Amino acid sequence: MSNFTDSEILSSRAINLKVASLLLYQSVFHDEVGQAFVNLLQTLNNHYIQKSTSTPILCLEAYGKWFRTLAARNQSWQDYLESQILEDDNPFSREVQKVSLEDLPPSTITAVKQDLQVLQSLSNLNPQQLSYWVQTACQLPVNPVAWFCSTEPKTFLHQQDNWADALEELANYYKQQGVGIFAAYGAFRWHSGNLLGIEHPDPVNLSSIVGYDAQKEALLKNTQFFLAGYPALHVLLYGSRGSGKSSLVKGLLPKYRDKGLRLIEVTKSELQYLPTIMEKLRHVPQKFIIFVDDLSFEEDDDAFKALKVVLEGSVTARAENVVVYATSNRRHLVREFFADRRSPAAGDEVHTWDTVQEKLSFSDRFGLTLTFEPANQDTYLKIVRHLAEQAKIALTNQELEQRAKQWATKHNGRSGRTARQFIDELQGELSL
Repeated sequence: MSNFTDSEILSSRAINLKVASLLLYQSVFHDEVGQAFVNLLQTLNNHYIQKSTSTPILCLEAYGKWFRTLAARNQSWQDYLESQILEDDNPFSREVQKVSLEDLPPSTITAVKQDLQVLQSLSNLNPQQLSYWVQTACQLPVNPVAWFCSTEPKTFLHQQDNWADALEELANYYKQQGVGIFAAYGAFRWHSGNLLGIEHPDPVNLSSIVGYDAQKEALLKNTQFFLAGYPALHVLLYGSRGSGKSSLVKGLLPKYRDKGLRLIEVTKSELQYLPTIMEKLRHVPQKFIIFVDDLSFEEDDDAFKALKVVLEGSVTARAENVVVYATSNRRHLVREFFADRRSPAAGDEVHTWDTVQEKLSFSDRFGLTLTFEPANQDTYLKIVRHLAEQAKIALTNQELEQRAKQWATKHNGRSGRTARQFIDELQGELSL
């Protein structure tokens, strides 16, 4: 039999009641860590009531699962709870993105404050206490290892003596960063009808992209207009392979994520779902770039028709928080064949040239087209010198440029991609 004192039993039950008392933030505990914590509390409480010989084993198993889930995230208990609050999708966090705090029902505000105070008290729970309760319940000679993580929470909640006083700051955070999946991730991909968060997006630094300064400036300017709430243009980045078109788009996310930008990668095979994606995003406060890489179409392609609707609009109003940024190696995105220009015959379309022109002018439906010409030798060497400086490669300019020219000749020609490959190989060679 366990040796719990009455005060310990009451204390552990009080924690269980606090979790159950949450009105708006119940889903904070709906993930694996939260469910493991709730299960541990319930298992301990069942042990007090049943005092069965099998319940100590259940307590140990429940504690082990909670420990493993926190260890897998490498988070302290307090850090975990604070991050859950900042990402929680609930009626308050959704509504406060659209309206001010003053326009919300007083009962909602009261419930939020109550929940924040409850969650703060739970965050102050010492894992050593849980370890002690498990030791006592299982009559172990020593405490199970208490979870400890040196990472400290760095959110504005951590700086408040009373989390309820951070209500206005919390509301502003939700408006800027969103909730749920849009708070947890900056980059996404659309796959089989679902929006999936990308855990490790390509960390492209815009400062590493040189040689196309005018194109970069134009894209940044359009993106800044977009984030500021002004009308922004759909963009086609067209040009030679390896010139940095895709990297330039991907580099926008780390630069502007804190300003509410999100990037959604949609493959050509999924473009038919663009109208669905637009509707899903329409009422979300963040700004979304639909990123389509290496775009081209065949005749009568459903993806062509779906993208055309998005670019030109339809009876449904355009989603003002979504733009399309596409890259292509082809100026004319719809492939044209000589057969399209053959002499007319019976059964052919009367106005064939109109159809041909519609194909060829599809790229004009993007409001802004940025052209990336093949890199000449001066541009190529400029990129090489810039990347070498960032990588702190200790070679003279003469030797660096000579080796860079040789690399381009033997490999894929002069381009930003070739320059990056050369620098990566050179770094490895010099480090050995």
